[in-house]
Amino acid sequence: MSHGAKTPPRRFGLNDLAALRDNLKADAERREAERRAQAEAAQRALEEANVFRASIGNVSALRDRNRVQHPPKVPEPIPVQSQRNDKAVLEASLSDEFDVENLLDIDETMSFRRPGIGEDIIKKLRRGEWVPQDKVDLHGLRTDEAREALASFLRRSVRNDVRCVRVIHGKGIGSPDKLPVLKGKVRSWLVQKEEVIAFVQARESLGGAGALMVLLRQPRS
Repeated sequence: MSHGAKTPPRRFGLNDLAALRDNLKADAERREAERRAQAEAAQRALEEANVFRASIGNVSALRDRNRVQHPPKVPEPIPVQSQRNDKAVLEASLSDEFDVENLLDIDETMSFRRPGIGEDIIKKLRRGEWVPQDKVDLHGLRTDEAREALASFLRRSVRNDVRCVRVIHGKGIGSPDKLPVLKGKVRSWLVQKEEVIAFVQARESLGGAGALMVLLRQPRS
């Protein structure tokens, strides 16, 4: 006898990734618009001051009568570089709330491949036909540390034209509840990075259930 159907989990797809990028882009554009508005306001104030000086003509300074001369207040510089850094961090941010389950292939290792990537790529990756050219070990790191380390590692790998990497997230043996805390998070983070086109669980000799073999987008020639 049925006691009510279980509500299926919300599914996320490429449209959700596009929406995430659009939100990040919109936030960056808002910051830029605020910066421009501040610059325009400063310019208008300067122009109004020049008009005022021109309207009153030449004036004679009062004789000094033991007045304290305060240095003119210099307006604070607009933190352009800081805003650029904030934008870069925002664009590189990885969400812990992203539901990745429906994007993974349902097999014993929960592999992943982007649309257009054939199953043969997964098979070759699983067989080890791509040798990992670099690796990052996230085992033992806190969530925020692991997220930052992974994002930095992927950016460096793409910049160096690296095609295949190994990401070690650990098996959770040393965690208080003996659960692999980073395992699910790392999969979710990888799916959110456009440069990642596929990943599978590593072979036992390369970490087994505690690591992933990740295939990165081929560099543009």
